[in-house]
Formats: sequence, C-alpha cells, structure tokens
Amino acid sequence: MRFLLLPLAVLLLTAPALARPGPDEIMEDPALEARAMVLYRQLRCVVCQSQSIGDSNADLAADMRVVVRERLLAGDSDAEVRAYLQQRYGDYVLMLPPVQANTLALWGFPIVLLLLGGGIAFFFVRRQAVREETELSAEEEAQLAALKREEGLE
Repeated sequence: MRFLLLPLAVLLLTAPALARPGPDEIMEDPALEARAMVLYRQLRCVVCQSQSIGDSNADLAADMRVVVRERLLAGDSDAEVRAYLQQRYGDYVLMLPPVQANTLALWGFPIVLLLLGGGIAFFFVRRQAVREETELSAEEEAQLAALKREEGLE
C-alpha cells in the first residue's frame, strides 16, 4: 500500500506544474500574457469539467488557450473573449456562470442548504434544551435523593 502512495503523491504534486503553459504558449507582451492568464482561470475546460483551461492538459483546453491568445492579439477585450467562447461553448465554459433564470437553482442551492442545515441544528439543540429543563417526577426525585444519601452527598 505504501508503494502506491508515493507515486500518487508525486503525481498530485506535479500536476499543476505540468499544466503550465509551455514556451510556445507564452505571449511576448507581458500585459497581454497577464490578461491571458486571468482569462485562463475564468474559462472552464469543457472536457475536464472541473478544471480551468489554464490547469488542464486536454487538447481542447490547449486549443481554447490558442483562441484566447489569438483574440487578445486581435485587440479583443477580456469581455469580448469570454463572450466569444461563451457563444461557442455555452454558459458552461465560464467558471462562474451568470445568474439567469436557468441558473437560479445553481446559485440558490447553497443558500437553501445552509438554511435547511441551520434549521435542523436549531431544532435539535432546542429539543435537547427542552429535555434538560423538564422536571423530575416524584419517583425520580426519591431515587435521586436515595442515590445522594448513598454517595454521602446529602
């Protein structure tokens, strides 16, 4: 088992370095390169699904990075680049999808889940407090007094 952990750890630690753009992907203008890197983090790889195009090694992600660079070199703004890729691949390509009627459940689910969890916790704690506040019956009082006498607490 230990023999499997070392290669897995090495793979996990080196994966981000392997996903960095190669020398052929770096733009000569540092300002454009900085804009491209920001856009890379904002756009999702549609093959990998949970990675940005900057973190993905997929061929499609590399193609999308090429498109971003080409659009930036053509003079497009960041919003125009995002809109171009959004038109081509849909809202899914954006790491933060827009708030629209069809995405309200996506944005509202965490809030509903938080409120639901808070409500359950509130009722659980309240129920426990009510149990602690209940008075003892006469029989229970007698048993408690007997136990106290046995232990010498009275």
